[in-house]
Amino acid sequence: MFVARWKIDARFGHKQSAIELMRQWEREIGPQAGVDKMAMQILSGSIGAKEATIEVNHTVESLAQLEDMFAKIARIDAHAKWGKQLEPFVVSGSSYWNIYRVVE
Repeated sequence: MFVARWKIDARFGHKQSAIELMRQWEREIGPQAGVDKMAMQILSGSIGAKEATIEVNHTVESLAQLEDMFAKIARIDAHAKWGKQLEPFVVSGSSYWNIYRVVE
């Protein structure tokens, strides 16, 4: 099992707008990529983390499941449009992924 973490930093004063767009993606686009079949959490920086940080965690059974999600979202036109909607609310260059193996 793995946790794939996508992190961004919201521009000052725009964190709530970015979070709302993340929720929209979760409802409208994510299911087309199989996200509804994995655990997903949206977290926001609080104590010991940058307040502007927004992290989306996807818990997946395998790297193949994650690769499948990436392949599917690349073909969804609504995902590309969503990314353009999100862009004004994000600090340029702050987006990145970390993949962690769950130790059981």
